[in-house]
Amino acid sequence: MTLTNWPLYGLVLRTPRLELRLPDLRELDSAGDLAAEGVHDPAAMPFATPWTDAPPAERGRAHMQFHWRQLAEWTPENWTLQLAVFLDGRTVGVQSVGARDFAVVREVGTGSWLGRRFQGRGVGTEMRAAVLALAFEGLGAETAVSAAFADNAASVAVSRKLGYEPNGTERVRVRDERRIDRRFVLDRAGWERHRTVDVEIRGLASCLPFFGV
Repeated sequence: MTLTNWPLYGLVLRTPRLELRLPDLRELDSAGDLAAEGVHDPAAMPFATPWTDAPPAERGRAHMQFHWRQLAEWTPENWTLQLAVFLDGRTVGVQSVGARDFAVVREVGTGSWLGRRFQGRGVGTEMRAAVLALAFEGLGAETAVSAAFADNAASVAVSRKLGYEPNGTERVRVRDERRIDRRFVLDRAGWERHRTVDVEIRGLASCLPFFGV
């Protein structure tokens, strides 16, 4: 789909198994249902903002509202692209990439969540590889950053596999407990050495001004 005033809906990333793009209303609702099902063990909390502690119905609605808010507040100086992730035509999660003052700083940050029944199949690595290709190849980023709690082995493993290097730690409060947030950074050289996922980017040219490029 191509929209003159919001061409981001025409931006599509494809990997061997996945398609990433902005969802339409039904697809966004489907992602909300998936979030309501649960995306992690309730006994653990992998997110700095514990949004998944909300009741299921509230969790699904909050996901949709968050998606709309990111689009409504978008500026070239401060943007976050929340892409739905599709596997075999089904919504399986969300992968985000965002930046502040990207035109000058040339750094992006990423975040994601994946439905529990789709975890453990390499999907998390592939979907982050897709937005890294968008950042480095499509937008000309120089660095990408990510973070994961020290006990979030799956997220840490994705970062290591894609070539990120440790970049310090931070103590944060989550659920009234102290957690250690591990920071990671990936530069262009590291991305090029570790890229193993083929990514096709379509519809980017008309979107470049939205990213401050």
